[in-house]
Amino acid sequence: MADVSPDLSAKNPDWWRQAVIYQVYPRSFADADGDGLGDLRGITERLNHLATLGVDALWLSPFYPSELADGGYDVADHRDVDPRLGTLDDFDALVAEAHRLGLKVVVDIVPNHTSRLHPWFQEALHAAPGSPARDRYVFRPGKGAHGELPPSDWQSVFGGSAWRRTADGDWYLHLFAPEQPDLNWANEEVRADFRSTLRFWSDRGVDGFRIDVAHGLAKDLAEPLRDIGDIGATGEQALQRVAPGGHPYWDRDEVHEIYRDWRTIFDTYSPPRTAVAEAWVPGARRVRYARPDELGQAFNFEYLEAPWHADELREAITVALAGARAADASATWVLSNHDVVRHASRLLLPPGTDPAAWLLSDGTEPALDTGAGLRRARAATLLMLALPGSAYLYQGEELGLPEVADLPADALQDPIWEQTGHTRKGRDGCRVPLPWTTSGPSYGFGPGPGWLPQPPSFASYSVEAQTGAEGSTLELYRTALRLRRKLLEGETLSWTPDTPAGVLDFSRSTAWRCVTNLSGVPVPLPPGEVLLASGPPAGSAVLAPDTTVWLA
Repeated sequence: MADVSPDLSAKNPDWWRQAVIYQVYPRSFADADGDGLGDLRGITERLNHLATLGVDALWLSPFYPSELADGGYDVADHRDVDPRLGTLDDFDALVAEAHRLGLKVVVDIVPNHTSRLHPWFQEALHAAPGSPARDRYVFRPGKGAHGELPPSDWQSVFGGSAWRRTADGDWYLHLFAPEQPDLNWANEEVRADFRSTLRFWSDRGVDGFRIDVAHGLAKDLAEPLRDIGDIGATGEQALQRVAPGGHPYWDRDEVHEIYRDWRTIFDTYSPPRTAVAEAWVPGARRVRYARPDELGQAFNFEYLEAPWHADELREAITVALAGARAADASATWVLSNHDVVRHASRLLLPPGTDPAAWLLSDGTEPALDTGAGLRRARAATLLMLALPGSAYLYQGEELGLPEVADLPADALQDPIWEQTGHTRKGRDGCRVPLPWTTSGPSYGFGPGPGWLPQPPSFASYSVEAQTGAEGSTLELYRTALRLRRKLLEGETLSWTPDTPAGVLDFSRSTAWRCVTNLSGVPVPLPPGEVLLASGPPAGSAVLAPDTTVWLA
């Protein structure tokens, strides 16, 4: 693996290798116009928060025109801004201000599907079966005497069949919500359109792209369509159990041809545009997406999914670093995002709990100690920020926000809630608008209430409440990011031998060392100057449970 310095200058093509990227979920970040939805102008007005936090880039989740059937990931136009969130001029102003503050800008690209409101899909619905308009998507006749059965047993990630019947009897594929019809990536018109999309945003100054469902574009559409039986629709186990020929719609070999084509576009810019794959596939296969001639990075979800256990975390770290080295990429680390329970709550859930599900396996809601969850979250963050590679933060984690678990049923908007017959709450609990101030109708999110209700506890988590407060989670993040930038050196770590059970201990260089106590009992604090700690070891000879310390 290349030994690079943390040079994040505009001309450095490797700025992303050890960068800290902050994910902004636009509808929940800041509302400038008072309609309850966060918007681009609100983000621009709050960019100084990211600059003072010390991150290197912001990643914008979808801000495109959408009916919000899936939180904006149902895109009606990949080259425009949702009018409720602003205009292209507002986007240009955001990029300009970000660059002025020294921040790179990464945007979400959603290539697996469109919104049902996309002009192409509306044209397809009014076209005849077998027409060129329908070939941009995946339309098929149904089974049964009258075509009344779905073309295959493929399942939606959100629950139920992945097929929806149209008025003329044809069926279309939607691996997610019915409002998100899948594109046919065997169609050259689809490929050409996304080349234009990548150039469109790159020409507007975007520095990189996060690729949604990167493992889902290529599909085996040979007739007859192959059923999946009990293999399942999602998850790594499904991909490991699949019959010869590969899964019919996840992680197919043909998808890499698409990304090699995209890389030729990225490399026409100076510096080259970066990309990171969201690919929920086994690590040994995920590294293919991160190769230099493809996307360059791929999210490491084993680390996110690992329980709060030293041996399992060490294994996840070791495997991820080896995979990144093999791909000549840098590792990626993430603890929270818009799809999973916030880690200040998730790290207390029983091992094996689905990170995207709040309800436990018996259908009950967990009763969690928010103080214990925050201690673990702070320790996990310092551990993550000490690892070689790039770290992705999710808005609000720097405030220590927990999952909002008690949203009323009539407020829930995630399609998972409806498609699972109200058995899974979905992801709204991690998407509640941010608190900026200690008072106001939405704690500074906007001049009125936000699109999801905030609990009263958000006042004490707000940016205003934590700024300058000794020991606050916000100040911990600010200090950690400032120190990290000074300490970075190379992209390797060395595990310390003979550490106590339940302790992770490694050195990044001769300059600093990271020690995390996951054992549940105090352990001796190793010698060295304490640079930063997630909890209170100062003046103590022991390292408390659920605590990370950086030592010189």
